[in-house]
Amino acid sequence: MAIIDFGGVKEEVVMHREFPMAKARKVLKDEVIAVIGYGVQGPAQSLNLRDNGFNVIIGQSKQFKKDWDRARKDGWIPGKTLFDMEEAVSRGTLILMLVSDAAQRSIWPQIKRKLKPGDALYFSHGFSIVYKDQTKVIPPADVDVIMVAPKGSGLNVRRNFLSGAGINSSFAVFQDATGRAKERCIALGIGIGSGYLFPTTFEQEVYSDLTGERGVLMGALAGIMEAQYEVLRQNGHSPSEAFNETVEELTQSLIRLVDENGMDWMYSNCSATAQRGALDWKPKFKKATLPVFKELYKRVKSGKETARVLSACGGLNYQEALTQELQEIGNSEMWQAGKAARSLRPKDAAKKITKSTAGISGRKSN
Repeated sequence: MAIIDFGGVKEEVVMHREFPMAKARKVLKDEVIAVIGYGVQGPAQSLNLRDNGFNVIIGQSKQFKKDWDRARKDGWIPGKTLFDMEEAVSRGTLILMLVSDAAQRSIWPQIKRKLKPGDALYFSHGFSIVYKDQTKVIPPADVDVIMVAPKGSGLNVRRNFLSGAGINSSFAVFQDATGRAKERCIALGIGIGSGYLFPTTFEQEVYSDLTGERGVLMGALAGIMEAQYEVLRQNGHSPSEAFNETVEELTQSLIRLVDENGMDWMYSNCSATAQRGALDWKPKFKKATLPVFKELYKRVKSGKETARVLSACGGLNYQEALTQELQEIGNSEMWQAGKAARSLRPKDAAKKITKSTAGISGRKSN
């Protein structure tokens, strides 16, 4: 492992120069990678693994016709590389559990009875293992239990792979039954296209991931955008102006500067007026939101957020209810304004984006 200084704290990370693709292929040369679920992370990870030359099969229930048909469209062949879930587990030696968290609880009994001594059970989220009291996912003692958690959506796992950029992932070993759990885990992380891998635990991954999704990455971001847009509109600004000042400038300009060299560099490349205002108001927003983040982390660690997920996402009508909630967001004035703004972008840029995402499907892992 390489030692990297992260803001004064030194951490070990796995980079390609220490664990190249050739080594990953050698470690997994006799393995059959069975990807269970083709709805979210499944397509991206399985396609990346297949493109990198690994032996991959898919386990997907025909009951979910959309996902089964997507797998066939992506070149997986029924009876050869595409099977029902139990058959795929029987044929596989590395079992990648890439269905949603709520679904993992539902399918676990049929997965467990098909596991064989020496198999590796792989997750991309610590949810089912950490909250085993609620999920009842308790692996047998004779299998490895490992995790590689890409820090991005399935969409970007595939998109970054196709562009050659890769996406960073954390990795962890929960149970080493074979003595090979760590090298199998890292090999899979390299195989799915990780830019680099950093170690964690199942507990730390799930606590940070659930907090991040509900916080800065999705929940907080959407909430503060709606709040700012609403204030601007109430004060007479047009939808176009409110959207551009709230979303478009962030996503098309400023966040790219943060990505390149950090927040301070973005500040230094904005006007003095913007710098002064941002520096003055940053502490106010931190003070306002810090109690919310503390409450959020407490709920995550206690398992209350897990109970909410399993209750809400395990219902028969969950997809219909989810679609309705997402439509409410999409049909709001702010995101209708966003649709109009995107249509005005240069056509060449739109074509470039479409080309780069060809064959990509899926959102974040769970």
